Amino acid sequence: MPPRSFRDRYRSIFQTKPVSKLMECTGGVHGLKKVLSPFELTLLGIGAIIGTGIFVITGIVAADYSGPALVVSFIISGTVCAFAALSYAEFAAMVPVAGSAYTYGYASLGEVWAWIIGWDLILEYSVSIAAVAVGWSGYMTSLLAGAGITLPAPLINPPGLDGGIVNLPAILIIFVVTGLLILGVKESARVNTVIVLIKVTVILLFLFLAFSHINPANWTPFMPFGWSGVLTGAAIVFFAYIGFDAVSTAAEEVKDPQRTLPIGIIGSLVVSTILYIAVTTVLTGIVPYSLFKNTAAPVAFALGEIGISWGSALVSVGAICGITSVLIVLLFGQTRIFFAMSRDGLLPAVFRELHPVYRTPVKVTLLVGVVTALLASLLPLQTIAELVNIGTLAAFIIVSLGVIVLRRTKPDLERPFRCPFVPLVPALCIVSCSALIFMLPTVTHLRFIIWLAIGLVIYFLYSMHHSRINDDTTGLECWAPPGNH
Repeated sequence: MPPRSFRDRYRSIFQTKPVSKLMECTGGVHGLKKVLSPFELTLLGIGAIIGTGIFVITGIVAADYSGPALVVSFIISGTVCAFAALSYAEFAAMVPVAGSAYTYGYASLGEVWAWIIGWDLILEYSVSIAAVAVGWSGYMTSLLAGAGITLPAPLINPPGLDGGIVNLPAILIIFVVTGLLILGVKESARVNTVIVLIKVTVILLFLFLAFSHINPANWTPFMPFGWSGVLTGAAIVFFAYIGFDAVSTAAEEVKDPQRTLPIGIIGSLVVSTILYIAVTTVLTGIVPYSLFKNTAAPVAFALGEIGISWGSALVSVGAICGITSVLIVLLFGQTRIFFAMSRDGLLPAVFRELHPVYRTPVKVTLLVGVVTALLASLLPLQTIAELVNIGTLAAFIIVSLGVIVLRRTKPDLERPFRCPFVPLVPALCIVSCSALIFMLPTVTHLRFIIWLAIGLVIYFLYSMHHSRINDDTTGLECWAPPGNH
């Protein structure tokens, strides 16, 4: 193929990748194994959604933003996510290809927009993994303290917080999950299934133990920070809902994806939203919201405050299991996004190499594990959570816009699942996500803009020149190891 001129390269940045060409790259002997059932996929979604949102973020948001109106913040975020989930479900069933919103943007809006959303997803997943690992560390530290084992502050806190130097437990759990993912997605899904069942059981136990201790006086004032606080809280607790995005990253490894993916995406969101509403209502009813400030383990803390110390310890065990499942799914999703972007030539070829035995992208999995472990060991939780949310909201906007565009430009494409009331539902998602982005702190906006600017520099210096969008490749060649095509 002759080298392209700069003008041709510039024009190609707005070129979309046909769905048929995207699908070609999912077959061949170098493809990922299709091993996940509808039940396993749904539990992957619940495993990613239910965890840090309940066991970690609730305390911070209640104390600093929403107060007892935390439940309203979760309802707002859940409603916005429902709009986004319907758009994701349409794309996932139509284009069951690894990459999630990145792939959907490539199919509907063009390469440069795909790169922007892919770069955004790298930020979203990386800092999500770090935040979840910090939460896991908080619960593990609390559990060990209850057993009489006190870990030294320099080894459990980030620099500058309570004499911290490095968050060592956060590093260790990321490395354990990284090793599990290298062994294979089926093995990871089995572990996830077990710990999700434990996690849901613990949540139901918390509701049972705490319900009789609700004191309505703790719900007054209901909105101590006003609607501004509630909406800012909604923007931050959006962090809790990114799991169904992770479900879509498993598209190439799912049996019967046209039917399974919509079930996994929508089903996991519905179950998780119900649990979030129940837990936040009870949590703020048993302990004054102001007491949750500076605690990374609010559910266990709340049970301890009402004198159920054994329940506190049990919740900590369940939370540790549950948060581990979140790590499994998020680390999995991050590696598949890198994998898809590398296959399209936008990232170096090393990221699409598969292990000859386990058939997993081992090198990129190790890279993600190391980078996220560093983030988790050095950054405070709240800064991480805010960065995650702006990335998630931006991804939802792109996917919803893609549904509208593709309905107009490719109306005849087969759509096994159709988002209802297009363009109204995607438009509602775009407007509401934009509003929540506006409610995030200004410093978060600045960090996000800097991240996107770095991404665009990388795109124009490297990715634009290595793009494979115009390569005449077959499905087998799409999956060939670097150097073999």
